[in-house]
Amino acid sequence: MDCVIAGGGPAGAMLALLLARAGVEVTLLEKHGDFLRDFRGDTIHPSTLQVLDEVGLAEDFLKIPHRKAYEISMVTDVGDVRLASLRGLSGAYDYIAWVPQWDFLKLVTSAAEKYPGFRLLMNAEAHDLIREGRAVRGLRYRDASGEHEIRADLTVAADGRHSILRERAGLVPEELGAPMDVVWFRLPRHASDRDDTFLRISSGRMMVAINRESYWQLAYVIPKGGFDELVREGIGALREPVVSLLPWLADRIGQIESYDHVSVLTVVINRLRRWHRPGFLCIGDAAHAMSPVFGVGINLAVQDAVAAANLLAGSLRSGAPIPESTLHLLQKRRMPPTRVTQAAQRVVQNMVIKRALRQEFDPSPLPRDLARIPLVNRMVRRFIGLGVRPEHVTVRES
Repeated sequence: MDCVIAGGGPAGAMLALLLARAGVEVTLLEKHGDFLRDFRGDTIHPSTLQVLDEVGLAEDFLKIPHRKAYEISMVTDVGDVRLASLRGLSGAYDYIAWVPQWDFLKLVTSAAEKYPGFRLLMNAEAHDLIREGRAVRGLRYRDASGEHEIRADLTVAADGRHSILRERAGLVPEELGAPMDVVWFRLPRHASDRDDTFLRISSGRMMVAINRESYWQLAYVIPKGGFDELVREGIGALREPVVSLLPWLADRIGQIESYDHVSVLTVVINRLRRWHRPGFLCIGDAAHAMSPVFGVGINLAVQDAVAAANLLAGSLRSGAPIPESTLHLLQKRRMPPTRVTQAAQRVVQNMVIKRALRQEFDPSPLPRDLARIPLVNRMVRRFIGLGVRPEHVTVRES
């Protein structure tokens, strides 16, 4: 193969589509049998919507059931705070689309399947690299029939924040720290409930509520490493603060019968100092794990994929060798937006989340509508909507 990609998340799927679209032979491996993971990021920001538009998928994407969020709000004990409005953002899209990630991934991989050079292997778990001297020449994977290998000019690790291939390549991320973990669960949504997606914050407690039409996807924020203590205290230790934050959930909180009904996200922020080896590249969470703050993880991953395809598709298609210095160009381009985004996430973690969990956050001095401050709103909406360095698809369809 010209390229083999481990990991069928947003980074791997988008890179596979763009390469296949450009005439590159590419194999994408996904270790699961489907994309149906219930608790994962679902925010498609304007930067990603623009990429979908550039490859002709925006119309199909908008046919998928989704919700549009034009504003970002926080609910406090003293009232609602509008943090930003995306209206007026440059470009065709001035909203965040909330859509299940499995629908997004199905859209992208189905589009890739139209190209003869694309191959998708499900239930295929990459577990090692093939090496010739210092260079990586492919990977080894397992499926139901046993062990296999794929040789390729370029091997890409898009296998997430716990990347096995990154470890096999001897690349170790720098850990930047996070003060919290997240307990994910769902509860039914009633017609009388509020209609938006929002952050609920109170002294010592925080939760994100995502409107899924028929149910709420809820993310209860706990101190880092605090899940074991929560379990020891019993299920009431989760039910009570949830109802305290959102009293209108009291009539259904009993549906969370035990901790078997929840999922835990261990929040990390990290990044590699070096994203590559000869013949090997890390992108997305394998290169830089993002905090849930701002919900930009998917979009940073997609931007990595676009930049990688723009830089590498021509050489891969022609069979020309790709020197490691070229792979470093991608890291050089994508590292600044990674650093800036993570720095902003850490500011929010330290100034808001950490203080809230310590019962030190006082929302009363905040203006009720930060979006009415023009300079603040322009900066926030651009940062969240488009990011630090939005990428555009320049590699042509072959």
